[in-house]
Amino acid sequence: MATLRAIPRSAQRDEAWANGAGSTTVILREPDGADWAVRISVAKVDHAGPFSELPGTRRTLIPLDAPMTLRLPDGRELAGARFHALQFDGSPASDGLLPGGPTRDFNLMLRSGARGEALPRTLVDTMVLPGEPGLRWLVYLAAGRAVIHAGAGTHFTLNPGDAALVLSDDTTDPARIEGAGEIVLVRLYA
Repeated sequence: MATLRAIPRSAQRDEAWANGAGSTTVILREPDGADWAVRISVAKVDHAGPFSELPGTRRTLIPLDAPMTLRLPDGRELAGARFHALQFDGSPASDGLLPGGPTRDFNLMLRSGARGEALPRTLVDTMVLPGEPGLRWLVYLAAGRAVIHAGAGTHFTLNPGDAALVLSDDTTDPARIEGAGEIVLVRLYA
């Protein structure tokens, strides 16, 4: 059976960026301190500028409202369409460019051997979260409305900005999401 931990927007923390140039809303940080291995957040990006320097960090960024371009330290640029994933290293720091204006960006940051991937998806009707031993899913609702069902009548209604963590180690009774909108799924491995 899948288990569910709701992370409503009201339980998430707003924190300053490491470089002081903006703020982010921390959805999940494990362990919860400076030596985290997994950090999932949504940043509000109003102006082009440098990212925080995060040595030893693998990053996945998903622009939620408008496209974003990353200018890497070697001068190359990665163009990120709205609601598509960009992957890059946290050091040396890249610059974020906003060709379509301000945006929010969903961030998955991994270090210290943590494994996972962020998957932007359009939700239409029902989606099943496959289970396997040691697998967890974080579900973030970017837009729309959704309900997560996780065994034995347990459910959580998500509004935009809400998230839920699903431990889905049972392959016979997987969690499911019902609704319509845009979600970001993060697959985290033990």
